[in-house]
Amino acid sequence: MMAAVNRESYAAAADKLAAGSTSVTAAQLATIADEILAVARLLRGEPRLRRALTDPSRSADERAGLFQSLVSGKLSVITVDTLATLVAGRWSAPAELLDATERLGTDTVLTAADRDGKLADVEDELFRFGQVVSGNGRLAVTLSDPSASADQRAKLVEDLLKGKVQTATLQLVKIALEGFGGRSFESSLSKLVELTAAKRDRELAYVTAAKVLDDAEEQRLAAKLSDIYGRQVSLKVEVDPSIIGGLSVRVGSDLYDGTILRRLNEARQAFAK
Repeated sequence: MMAAVNRESYAAAADKLAAGSTSVTAAQLATIADEILAVARLLRGEPRLRRALTDPSRSADERAGLFQSLVSGKLSVITVDTLATLVAGRWSAPAELLDATERLGTDTVLTAADRDGKLADVEDELFRFGQVVSGNGRLAVTLSDPSASADQRAKLVEDLLKGKVQTATLQLVKIALEGFGGRSFESSLSKLVELTAAKRDRELAYVTAAKVLDDAEEQRLAAKLSDIYGRQVSLKVEVDPSIIGGLSVRVGSDLYDGTILRRLNEARQAFAK
């Protein structure tokens, strides 16, 4: 979670971007997202630059001017103005500037997908790919291996997903490969699913069922959870026959375990006493 001073700096840059991009197309906004994420990669590889751009001995104008001198003419005006505003803010540590730049790029990817009407698809595709990875140990190890070249891992993801998912989904998976917010690859994917759901103003519910739920069952469950949480709920359903029957539902830190497996385990424990 961002410190208060970092949140203020981030909000100023986000407002700058929102004001400057009201009339741009989804495709143009996606290009701006690419540019912001390219700067994030630059900051990740250049710790001296991160320190220079967050140096408290320099004024806000000096830091912004330094950034503008490096990128003006190479990036769009909207991107330069937005990130100059970000750099001019106050940051508790150089790494916080990197995290904020990455988060701003990610949010811009989501905003572009939303503007294009593809956000629900992106949310579902990210979740499904996360399931594929967690179910394939070799793939999980390969994509999470920090000793492997980032370019090689990105190429593998492209080979797996290009043409099969939304462009935004592929972009977000690549962000996860880089360790979004310092997380592991699989944890990054989960966080990005959560952010996508939040962008749609939905609560995220992870459901484990013994068999595939039909549309009517999903709708009833979603409606019941929506009544409980006071907002629409996006279901992410995983099938696991080992639970025998019933459902397990996790929403944030809340867990509702109505599985037959849980009841059997409780019965065993009761008989063992």
